[in-house]
Amino acid sequence: MKHCIYPGSFDPVTNGHLDVLERASRLFDRVTVAVALSTTKTALFSAEQRVGFIRANVTKLANVEVVSFDGLLVEFARKQKANAIIRGLRALSDFEFEFNMALMNRHLEPKVETIFVMPNEAYSYTSSTLVKQIAKLGGDVNHFVPANVARALKAAK
Repeated sequence: MKHCIYPGSFDPVTNGHLDVLERASRLFDRVTVAVALSTTKTALFSAEQRVGFIRANVTKLANVEVVSFDGLLVEFARKQKANAIIRGLRALSDFEFEFNMALMNRHLEPKVETIFVMPNEAYSYTSSTLVKQIAKLGGDVNHFVPANVARALKAAK
């Protein structure tokens, strides 16, 4: 069985994230969305909220599970017996960071491949950071995030 991990902070999950996730679900028998507990970023939403937002939007994807994790991604992937890590690439600007991370992960765990997936071009400029900024300033984020996330962003403003 081919199993991949789709890691991220997902603070908040965007339609671009969900698009990459749906693409991954067609490529793999099993997909684990891994919401990072500790990151270098300060999260707006708790890990439990982020897991809940994603779970509510993947009910139609029977081969997807959503969990939180802490520590090294490759250790988590090894424990999950995953074959691959999925990373979304929106633009060329993402590539250098993602490339370096993929090489480091390969060094730490050569048995786990990193696969880059591009979202639909409609989401190529969308990021969680930009969505939070727009929401904080009272802008409409409905095109960028699922409805449950848009409501939470409006309430957090």
